[in-house]
This record gives sequence, structure tokens and C-alpha cells, in this order.
Amino acid sequence: MRKIITTICDFWIKGILPLFLFTFLPLQAQVGTWKNYLSYNHIEQIYASGDDIFVRASNGLYMYNKKDQSITTFDRTNGLSDTNIKLIGWSKQAKRLIAVYQNSNIDLIETNGNITNISSLYSKTMTGDKSVNDIYIDGQFAYLSTGFGIVKVNMQKVEITETYHLGKKILATSIRNNIIYAKINKSTAMSASLSSNLLDPNNWTTTKDFPADTFISDQSDWETYYDLISTLKPGGPKYNLFGFMRFINGKLITCDNNKSDNVTATIQVLHNDDWTSFETETVYEKIGRSFVNAYAVDVDPLDDTHYFVGARAGLFEFKDGKFVNHYNSNNSPIEAYNGTSLNHQMVTGVKYDKSGDLWLINSSAPTKSVIKYTKSGEFVSYDVPQVMKLESNGYTNKSNGELANIIIDSKGYMWFVNNNWYRPAAYRYDMNNNNCIEYYNFVNQDGTEINTTYGVRCVCEDKEGNMWLGTDLGPILLEKSQIEAENPIYTQVKVPRNDGTNYADYLLNKMDITAIAIDAGNRKWMGTNGNGVYLISADNITQLQHFTTENSKLLSNIVKSIAINEKTGEIFFGTDNGLCSYISDATDINTEMTKDNVWAYPNPVTPDYTGLITVVGLTYNADVKILSSNGALIAEGRSNGGSFTWDGKDKNGNRVASGIYMVATATSDGKKGTVCKIAILN
Repeated sequence: MRKIITTICDFWIKGILPLFLFTFLPLQAQVGTWKNYLSYNHIEQIYASGDDIFVRASNGLYMYNKKDQSITTFDRTNGLSDTNIKLIGWSKQAKRLIAVYQNSNIDLIETNGNITNISSLYSKTMTGDKSVNDIYIDGQFAYLSTGFGIVKVNMQKVEITETYHLGKKILATSIRNNIIYAKINKSTAMSASLSSNLLDPNNWTTTKDFPADTFISDQSDWETYYDLISTLKPGGPKYNLFGFMRFINGKLITCDNNKSDNVTATIQVLHNDDWTSFETETVYEKIGRSFVNAYAVDVDPLDDTHYFVGARAGLFEFKDGKFVNHYNSNNSPIEAYNGTSLNHQMVTGVKYDKSGDLWLINSSAPTKSVIKYTKSGEFVSYDVPQVMKLESNGYTNKSNGELANIIIDSKGYMWFVNNNWYRPAAYRYDMNNNNCIEYYNFVNQDGTEINTTYGVRCVCEDKEGNMWLGTDLGPILLEKSQIEAENPIYTQVKVPRNDGTNYADYLLNKMDITAIAIDAGNRKWMGTNGNGVYLISADNITQLQHFTTENSKLLSNIVKSIAINEKTGEIFFGTDNGLCSYISDATDINTEMTKDNVWAYPNPVTPDYTGLITVVGLTYNADVKILSSNGALIAEGRSNGGSFTWDGKDKNGNRVASGIYMVATATSDGKKGTVCKIAILN
């Protein structure tokens, strides 16, 4: 298709083909595009309006049309104001659905897709509990039962009309015979006449005398449509749990890494927009032991249908998404934290090497922690004293509490971290010689100790061979020249203030860095625990982006994992509210630039398009020039990885005139590359 476009451009220049042939375009997501990958698996509420049926599922929302059988999903990328919908309700009179989020934000949604936000309850500063426990619809009004009283929403006028501060946690609201009831517990409610001043708490009385069915909600739509809705497939993953991710061979490999809750483990794979959820719920029936808290997952380089998962109760093997085997202290060197418990044999990291051997780390193990499972099916355990520093449960020198985040660097060394308050550290392990270096006492280039409180969250190698450590005090850089030093000096990158002084600040100082990923342009994507995502330049000193829920479509400011599809530039963010992605302007590099692998999109650029024009297929740090048909320089710059973006404007910031523009490229060492063409239509 790319070749066809180039040919059409050539023909148009010669006047042979008409302009309308430019409608044949490659399908590419535009740089800056956000996408949500939300679950709609667990049906929670159903409300119908004629042919349209609204469904709250897995705290998300979609609409099914009975007439044309279409499904419309709603999320932040197409109008919703927030994520994690707690309750919905339908007003026939207002012809709107009310959606109340977990944080008490409110959206009103029409069947035509129009969405209006009411944020006053969410943004209200108060000491009381604002969480909404129930929605009761009466005509055009929605009565929200909250932790402090009742909020009355006029869904027709799109406003909060009254708030009743009752000083009690209200579980549900109902209106019967001109009396409003506010449920306090199973047998007690507060009541008042609708004709009284409901704003005055003195007009409300506590009563146990109310009809038995007062707080029984209407379930007719649920009963009528549940069987139909349960057959629908709105798409998306099965669960919104993405604490661990890897992008391998065109597939996003994920698991929950949900350490805090005793929930069934989830392993999900995204490939070509299709999700596969591994068989996990039935594991208990097969082994008589719960399969919970999947910490890490990896795919066999010799068989892409073969997976291993490290979890709280040992090592689990899958083939084609089906459970195959379970390994623990009964059939392997894996150990329990206390020597006996079969439910706590924590395999917190798994990683295949290139030869097809699987490496795993066993946290809180009494005697050994680093284990290899060979491709021939044999277990080999190794003495690695550097990781045996934990003292607990009557043991001394057991393996540290949360050894995690295994990677293999460009030189073939295995790295991992201890994400635990007791002896935070990073490790470089020589798999061939059973040698390990511990990076523990962090002292920066200024001689200042970096006393991490919770642990080292993650480790990542950049394109220059430097290692980045994510900590609760910000990112720490272990430059490649220091990796083998006896007493390495750690770098906290200094960012100049550029305010006329010589002062500088440490990069993302005291930010809790939970995840780091390096894109094709050697830029650093850093996820945080509460501050969203930062994009840092290749030279480490410029903050290029800071995405939060307030200024972007990011699902949550708590980012647990990041993975990158370098081919497309799609950056995946696993958050505590689910998975979303962003199309960046950095893609994988080519070793050379030719007319067959360098192309631009969109092409042609139509009059209504105002986004970035992207050139892909470039070499690393390529020099790019945009030239007019007569050779005048319009714009220039260098590629991010294999991509370059142009805003369609000249150096004065004006949109260029209609015509054909040339993209001239050259490698970083000055060798000329290739030329492609971009058609601009105004």
C-alpha cells in the first residue's frame, strides 16, 4: 500500500491521475492518539430505553442497540469524564443515563452519545464521606445516597438542585406516598414529607415504620435482558488487572501482579487487537490449591504458545492458554517463606534466556533463591549469597522479600531488584558463571545518600547501556562506566532550572517511580505512584511530557507497569483502573532508509486535518528535512528512533500551501537516505 501511495503522488505531479485517488490510505493511528483497553466482562447493571440498552460491566459502560445489534463502548477517549463507574440509573423523563464514578464524579449520557459532566460533588471540599451508595430515580430527578446525606440531581437541567446534610451514612433512598425515606441500616431509616423543607435536618425523623419493599429496586430490565446481554461480546480484556507487562514478538503479555488482594491470578495476551485470557479459574479444581497473585509471566522463545507464570504459590505452566503443570516444594527446589506453607512459595520473577532456559527467583526462600528450569525439563538451583540477606520467621540469611522485575541486558547479564523496605537493592547476575553484584548503598555524585524507604521498584537498560533504577525517591542512573566499579557512584540527573541562576534540581526528585521503559528514541517513560507518567528526553534533562488524568486520557495517576510496541510507537500503561495506551512519535529504527521502507502518514493531508504528520522507517537519529517542490527548506529536525513528526507548518508557524512536499533524509553520520513525498491539500 505504501508503494501505491508513492506512485499516485508521482502520477499526480505529472497530471496523469485525478486528486480523488489519494483517498487510498494506509490505516495508522495518529501520533498523540489515546486508546483504552477496558474489560466489559462482568455484568453489573442493565437499563433499557427503547431499542437501546445501557450496561454497566466491570465498572465500564456500553450500549447495545437491539435493532441494528451494534455495541457502543464508552470511555475517556470518547467522552466519559472519568473511569471506574460505581452506579448507573436511567431517567425516562429526562431521557438520560446518570453514571456515578467511584470518586463521586457524575456524567449524564444520552442514547445519541452526548455526555455532560457534573463535577461539583467530586470537586467539593468537605470532611464528610462523599461516596455514593445508591441511585434512586424519580421522574427527572436522581437522588444519590451518600456518606453524609442525599444529593438531588436534576437530570433535565443538568445540575445539583439540593443537598440534604443528614449527618448519617445513607445506604439507599426511596419515595412512597409523598414521603422520602433514607435508609440507615436494615431496619432503620430517616423520613420526611416532600412538602417540608428537606434542607433542614430537623424536618427529618428516624423511623422503623416503613413498607418492607421500600428499598427494593426495580430489576425488571435486568430480568428481561440479562440472558441477551450475557451473550454479547463488547471486546476488551477479561479483567482490568495489569500490574506486570511485557511486549514480545508483537504480543502484549500481561498478568495481574496484584500483591495486596487474594484474587485469582490473571494472565492476558493482546495480539492483533484480540485478547486471550488464560485458564486460571479452574486451576484450583486441578491441583487443590489456589492460583492467586501472578507476579510475572514470560513466553518460551522456542515455542510462542508455551508460558510460565510466577505466583504466590509457586511456578505455573501453560500451553495454548491452558494450565499444564504446577511446581512447588513438592517437585522442585522452590521453597516456602516459612519452610512449610504451600500457599506462600513466592516465585516473584520469571525470564527466559535466548537459549530457551527459564530463570526464576524465589523470594523469602530459606536456603536458595535463583533457580533455572532447563529446556530439557530439569531444575538447577544456585547459591547466590548476595540476595540472601533477609532475617524473618526464625530464619537468617533467607532470600530478600520481593525479588522482582527480571530483565536480561544487551550483554547477556540478568538484572533484578528487591522491591522491599528491608535492604532495597538491584542485582546483576552472570548466568554463565554464577556471579552476582549487589547494588545496595546508593550514594550519588554529590556524596549524598539516597535512602529509599520502600525498595527498588524496577530496573531498565537504556539504548546506551546505562541502567535505570526506579525508587520511591526518584530515578537513579547507574552509568555503564560504573556498573563494574567496586564502589559505584550513582547519578541523580541534574536538570537546570534555566531561571538565570546556576541552580539545578534532581530529575523527578522524590517521585515514587514504579515503572520505566525506554522507547526507540532512547527517551525514558517513567510511571509513578500517584503522579501519572513522565516522558524524559534522550539526554535525560528535558521533561517532554507529563500525562495525568487531569490533562490527558490516562486512566489513573497510579501507573503500575509500562510496555512499548517499538514497531508502532504505542506505549501501554497498566494502571490501577485498567489498561490504556498512547501513540508516541518514536518507532523502531531501520538499519537503512530506502524508498520501500520510508513513508509518511496521513498522506494526503486533507484540509480538516490539524494533527502531526509522521514519517516512519528512519534510521536512529536520522537528519530529516521537509522541502518544497522548488527545494526551499520548510522544516527540519532529527528522528525519535525511526520516526519524525511535522506539524504541516513552515518555520514561521503558518500552515504550508497546497502542494507536494519532499522529505529528504540522511543518516546521523551524514550519508544521504531517501526521499518520500507528502501531499498537502488546503
